[in-house]
Amino acid sequence: MTDIAAQLEQIRDRGLYRRLRMISGPQGPRVLLDGDPVLLLCSNNYLGLADHPRVREAAADAAMRWGVGAGASRLVSGNMTVHRRLEEQLAEFKGSGACVLFGSGYLANAGVISSLARAGEVVFSDELNHASIVDGCRLARAETFVYDHCDPDHLEWGLREAGGRGALIVTDGVFSMDGDIAPLEEIVELAQRYDARVMVDEAHSTGTMGPGGRGAVADAGLEDEVDVVVGTLGKSLGSYGAYACCDKRMAKYLVNTARTLIFSTALPPPAVAGAMAALELLVEQPGRVDKLARNAEAMRDALSAEGLDAGISETQILPVVVGDPHAAMDACERALRQGVFCQAIRPPTVPDGSSRLRITVMASHTPSELRWAAGVIARAVHEVAPQREQVPARPAAASSGVFDGYAEAA
Repeated sequence: MTDIAAQLEQIRDRGLYRRLRMISGPQGPRVLLDGDPVLLLCSNNYLGLADHPRVREAAADAAMRWGVGAGASRLVSGNMTVHRRLEEQLAEFKGSGACVLFGSGYLANAGVISSLARAGEVVFSDELNHASIVDGCRLARAETFVYDHCDPDHLEWGLREAGGRGALIVTDGVFSMDGDIAPLEEIVELAQRYDARVMVDEAHSTGTMGPGGRGAVADAGLEDEVDVVVGTLGKSLGSYGAYACCDKRMAKYLVNTARTLIFSTALPPPAVAGAMAALELLVEQPGRVDKLARNAEAMRDALSAEGLDAGISETQILPVVVGDPHAAMDACERALRQGVFCQAIRPPTVPDGSSRLRITVMASHTPSELRWAAGVIARAVHEVAPQREQVPARPAAASSGVFDGYAEAA
């Protein structure tokens, strides 16, 4: 047996084996999955804009006008009119002086963090930050201090221990696996006290919260206090790519230092134009954000009525923690056979012992669909673990706050 075959077998034995499923047709509240119709409850297409006619038309028109690909990195010949237009619109939407487009959220986080945290300095990262933030910290030449989840006291302890070497505090705005919101006011206050910059990843909060869907930073009234706001075009805006909103000087610095921008081909014009159309729809129709919030509350209530706990979630992301990865996959497959697709999320995406069904609702779902799905999910979860209580959806500790390293769970 080869090393690769042995490693695959170990992955299967631990209940962590993954395979690609096939969706036919556009993303929507209902899709064809491997040929079968299902209610989709694990997409990040939160506002239902990925298949909106205006978004589709904008992408198609852009392909005819500018072509399918940009052809080069933005610093060579790939910087096109459509890129600049979207950057200007995003900066206006976010209330920032400038905006820089990146190829993906992963590239944006890795590029910004590695540009802002230098050798001899320290970057401070929440223990449940997204993997792209974790890897950005690893790519930076600075040390990393991992503070306990949403714990300003532990963060302050780390800032004090850093002895003035603190360069950057980075956090998700909304945490992608638990659906809770970062304590941004306390983080910004600590950053100002200890002279550190703040970066917030709003991948899951842009279009889902704050005035007009402007995100967690705007919701906290901190637009002028956060140095860099990273967001994605691939979730609420229904397209692909990412951005970093900041002041003009910071934007120029990122263009000159962010390796993930410098050495990547620019975003395809159809993706940029599609995101621009989605942003225009968000501005014109802020009621979509309110509908999403109502759907999230309806799903939360329906799960509770079925005896399921969505934990500390305050948003459209609703985790039902099962615990064991085999049991989580079993529950996923049972729900799928009844027509509900809610993917099981297992380590290393979440800490050991907290495998879960990660439910994400969309503005395009109906309340009756969500109530029905809650019943299907509840039966699936209870069937795989009839002799034990459901594990509460609480984030597990992933670190002891050591410098220059992440715990295995991260």
